[in-house]
Amino acid sequence: MGHTDGTAATELVGERHEEASFPPAPPFPYGGCVGDGRLEGLGSLVPELMDLVAARVLAADVVDYMALRAVCARWRASSPSPRDPTLRDPRLRPHGWVALCDGNGVRLADACELRGHRIVSFTDGLLILLDKATTAVRVLHPFTRVVVDLPPIAPVFDHMVEDQQSRAWMKAAVCASEVSSDSIAVVAWFPIAPGVVVAEPTLPFWHVVSRDIELAAAVPFQGRLYGVIGNQRQVVQLYPQCQSPCIADIPNTFGIPQTNAFFLVESAARLMLILRHFFYCKGSNGGYGPCRFAMFEVDTVGHQGLVPVSSLGDRALFLTPYRCLSVSQNDMPSICANAIYFRSGNADPVSLYSVSSETFEQISTLSIIHDLSKRIRPSVRPFTLADHLLIFATIVSGRSRGLMFHEYHCIPRSRKKLFKKLKAQDREVQIPGLDGSSSRSE
Repeated sequence: MGHTDGTAATELVGERHEEASFPPAPPFPYGGCVGDGRLEGLGSLVPELMDLVAARVLAADVVDYMALRAVCARWRASSPSPRDPTLRDPRLRPHGWVALCDGNGVRLADACELRGHRIVSFTDGLLILLDKATTAVRVLHPFTRVVVDLPPIAPVFDHMVEDQQSRAWMKAAVCASEVSSDSIAVVAWFPIAPGVVVAEPTLPFWHVVSRDIELAAAVPFQGRLYGVIGNQRQVVQLYPQCQSPCIADIPNTFGIPQTNAFFLVESAARLMLILRHFFYCKGSNGGYGPCRFAMFEVDTVGHQGLVPVSSLGDRALFLTPYRCLSVSQNDMPSICANAIYFRSGNADPVSLYSVSSETFEQISTLSIIHDLSKRIRPSVRPFTLADHLLIFATIVSGRSRGLMFHEYHCIPRSRKKLFKKLKAQDREVQIPGLDGSSSRSE
């Protein structure tokens, strides 16, 4: 589906097996195929040339690299396996994939080996899963089926997170371990409740990074986790921990500070902070005017703080409170370049903001399936690429229920049965007792 930053495809997760299977390679334009004798020279490239070809394919995407290894036995034997048991090597993670939603209420976590788990997050092509029966956390590579298991997070729930919604909607990211050079770490935090914790496969328990920090936004970047502390207006490095975690102070000069919303996103190999703000309009009607955006690059190396950005170039940003994406129009021509897609928070759920013209466009409207006096009907197809990118950006939240965001961003209160079902889904995680003798549904 083109290139996105830090995405994965759960639609391709199926039964576990040692290596991914691929359909037979199509005939070569010269006639014949590798191994039939007529292209023997192609199948027996000198090792140096084969290494160069494999390296360039791997630089594009590990899925292409897996396809290369499937061409013939010689290519397979001469290129290393993509199955990294530690999941540490970023080259062997899938890039440019998104999870697709069918729009009919079937949750991605109900598919195949994901059944029994809650999808917590996507990080650089990897899935972070929470076992609903044991609260054990698992990191899954969707194509090689490699998994890394981490300890149950139930003790953290019992001691730090009392709010059930915060437990159900916990967020997490994969980072490079600060303990071992050949391992990963999973850092978790919680909406509504303060606290940041970390776990590694070589350690038996989750460890507390902070009990006091409540994050307004967070994103993994180059193996580290960065976040925004809204009440302090700071961008900080959360993990690995350092003596001076503050990377930049956020100016207090944009609109009404109480209305500021913060978004962190990796875009074109740089970390960006997007600040959405409102101004109060004076006049007979008063009230807030249209929102505006301020864009900054976060300098994580040169101690320059926040560097203002005036253009996104060929890229577009998708901003939600749960996850942010950056995509290139060169890969997805139907997406507007130098633009921001975001939740409007009104009857028109999705808006498009043009950075160059500073104008807004409503790109979706409230569907009749939300008519308060009629039952909710099946989703209206076909979905646009922007629709899928927006649902992927919200798929790790309480909206990960197989419903398209632009149609189900609000659900009529009259739909009591649907609300009851969604509330029950949020309480599916079993919290075992610390002594292992009992459990309760949350």
